Amino acid sequence: MSEKTVYPFGGSASHDDTRQKDKEVTGGKGANLAEMASIGLPVPPGFTITTEECVRYLQEGADFSDGLRSDVAKALTHIESAVGKSFGDSADPLLVSVRSGARVSMPGMMDTVLNLGLNDATVEGLATTSGDERFAWDSYRRFIQMYSDVVLGLDHGLFEEALEIAKEDNGFYADTELSADDWKTLVGEFKSIVEQEWGKPFPQDVNEQLWGAIRAVFDSWDSDRAKVYRRLNDIPADWGTAVNVQAMVFGNMGETSATGVAFTRDPATGERAYYGEYLINAQGEDVVAGIRTPQYLTKVARENAGAKPLSMEEAMPDAYGELARVFDLLENHYRDMQDIEFTVERGKLWMLQTRSGKRTAKAALKMAVEMVGEGLITKEEAVARVDPMALDQLLHPTLDPDAERSVLTTGLPASPGAASGKIVLDADTAEVFASRGDKVILVRVETSPEDIHGMHAAQGILTARGGMTSHAAVVARGMGRPCVSGASGVSIDRAGRTLRIGSQELKEGDEITLDGANGQVMLGIVPTVDPELAGDFGTLMEWADALRRMRVRTNAETPDDCRMARQFGAEGIGLCRTEHMFFDARRIRAVRQMILAEDEKTRLSALDQLLPEQRGDFAAIFEVMAGLPCTIRLLDPPLHEFLPHNDEDFEDLADATGLGVDHLKRRADELHEFNPMLGHRGCRLGITFPEIYEMQARAIFEAACAVQKSSGEAPLPEIMIPLVATRKELAILRALVDRVAKTVFEEQGTEVAYLVGTMIELPRAALMAGEIAEEGEFFSFGTNDLTQTTLGVSRDDSAKFLAPYVDKGIFARDPFVSLDVEGVGQLVDMAAESGRVTRPDIKLGICGEHGGDPASIAFCEEVNLDYVSASPYRVPIARLAAAQAALAAD
Repeated sequence: MSEKTVYPFGGSASHDDTRQKDKEVTGGKGANLAEMASIGLPVPPGFTITTEECVRYLQEGADFSDGLRSDVAKALTHIESAVGKSFGDSADPLLVSVRSGARVSMPGMMDTVLNLGLNDATVEGLATTSGDERFAWDSYRRFIQMYSDVVLGLDHGLFEEALEIAKEDNGFYADTELSADDWKTLVGEFKSIVEQEWGKPFPQDVNEQLWGAIRAVFDSWDSDRAKVYRRLNDIPADWGTAVNVQAMVFGNMGETSATGVAFTRDPATGERAYYGEYLINAQGEDVVAGIRTPQYLTKVARENAGAKPLSMEEAMPDAYGELARVFDLLENHYRDMQDIEFTVERGKLWMLQTRSGKRTAKAALKMAVEMVGEGLITKEEAVARVDPMALDQLLHPTLDPDAERSVLTTGLPASPGAASGKIVLDADTAEVFASRGDKVILVRVETSPEDIHGMHAAQGILTARGGMTSHAAVVARGMGRPCVSGASGVSIDRAGRTLRIGSQELKEGDEITLDGANGQVMLGIVPTVDPELAGDFGTLMEWADALRRMRVRTNAETPDDCRMARQFGAEGIGLCRTEHMFFDARRIRAVRQMILAEDEKTRLSALDQLLPEQRGDFAAIFEVMAGLPCTIRLLDPPLHEFLPHNDEDFEDLADATGLGVDHLKRRADELHEFNPMLGHRGCRLGITFPEIYEMQARAIFEAACAVQKSSGEAPLPEIMIPLVATRKELAILRALVDRVAKTVFEEQGTEVAYLVGTMIELPRAALMAGEIAEEGEFFSFGTNDLTQTTLGVSRDDSAKFLAPYVDKGIFARDPFVSLDVEGVGQLVDMAAESGRVTRPDIKLGICGEHGGDPASIAFCEEVNLDYVSASPYRVPIARLAAAQAALAAD
């Protein structure tokens, strides 16, 4: 027997079918309407068409089955019977609303039609039965305007313009001043607009109206705005939306009628106080669309705001009292803050919707902690309820919500937070400006590792190219710098030291502001608000830590990053990228000498200059992370990334080495690679130039011994060999590391425990993990590169086509933001299992950007990894997500 496609609710309908209250089937709105009706709340009767029908409709050519049409006709008789009116009856017409209802709230993304069922005949019947001709014709003009916009696709502004002209001609200010005759005249004008723009008269057949509205709601699931919202909120394209058809109740039937939106607690602060707005003699769109200025719900709120119009509590005390009772009932029933829509029709309260309300991160923490104190929910429920990604709002400065913004362009929100500063177009200039006390924004076409010093000096980073996991995005998140990437509206003229953003031409030194939370780039300085980590944050994180199984480490390579990560609760370093240390201005010359050396003696001389610098780097990190594991990746990028890029740098290097500029350029050309990501990098450097890895290993062990002697508490160095594809590679380099360790320990007269392992970032390494584990004591999954090499997609170039891939459902999410569980995840699972077979005590973690993504962290829990590693500002996100993953696994 096939599943039902339509579920009636309210009136005499039964609500016993568990599918009807399943949000996956009837959407959030439909499930909650059925739930409210089942507990006796006043819900206008109606019916819900399932999300499954929406998916079928979109997949099978945008048409309705005969079975659905039959089921809708039957459900319509349910509404008619419940209210005692007939759909399309010219004497006493039933009017309905048609609303969307996805399984998760998507505010403003989907379509709604009110007052459906009105035509030239039924409007007269509505006028008679209501006893209010003005109300009837006002409702008819609203319906024509909304239906024409949502269903017929006509320009909403045409109708607004006609309404404004009508008010001006009559000397009116507000819509409520128009009489019944005025509305009749306007209805005629609206119908003329429809016929002129649509080419046909406004539809008078009420059944045609109904199916047109149902079609529009289904189609709105695939609208451009819905696709963007789904992409930003990781909502799968194949969920679909339900359609809710419901008897109309009217808040625009005079001074005893009203409509409003309310929350059972303040969604901005989390305060336990009713929060909301209402309008007398209005319909719902008047409140949400800002057509009229709404009034406060409570007397206290009105007085606090210094407003004069009476609150609902004062103007409609009986209806407000009933509403307050419903607030408490619903919050206790759902055990969460509720977002409620209601209508009062001639003194009677009707509930149109309830759902768990959206809230700020600060409010979410306050509500969760206080609801535990109130006995409403458990600690486990509190931890599960807070969106980990929402914590980003608490960890970075944000723009003052009341400040004016002049938006120049919008890119990708690559790293959260807000920053203002002077435009600089290269890393060296950024460092110079910052050294004299200027705040700067580094603007580049795209960044590379050699920009690291400028990125560190900058307040924020803006790039014209690159995606959410580009170099700029990854490094900025690690540093806690706001970043907007992939801003295609940015055009840079390096020679002229200018740039164009949209239509605005700016020069180096002009000021701009970045909002890393939404990708906006603004002209001038916009004030920011510093984050406040309140006590609720600490309380919830304490509960989360008690529940999670996986450890949480950080990706960090500077003492400042390490200190920040420890403040946020990091339990070690999961990835220290040593190449970032090589770009320091004090040592880049020696690095270049080492790379361009044509013999081992010259190379060793340059490495001798680098050894004390590297030793100092590691000692500073170990002092901060003493007693904790520190995974240090030996040099990974291809050598050409360190080479000079302009004549000035070549001349500087020529002076230092005594070699000619032409000779150095020729040597640099020899090192150039066509596809460096797949070239001479990672462990391949250690195999061909073992002295580089020997120097780094010596620096690590000497620093660890020094810290152990000075503090009495040693770190646990975990030496990571990158880009291993074979057991033999790891065996050769492990022997090198062990040999250096033995020598250093003998020289220092002390030893420290250490591990040698590898980063699994190639498909072959995942397939051969059992063999590789014979040599490796730990695996760290580098899922950034593992995703690139598995999919054959460059993360820096993928932003151009991945959004359509997500929209079309080829990928559920951007695989560089959230792990491709089916493909890349299968390799991770396989490698983890094979590694454990060979070495049961092998340590397993993930250190790619996915280590800060909650969905990816849930997968890591499923495959039983020991830890995840995230950039410092994402450590709290990872802690909370790991706790939620552990709860879900129980």
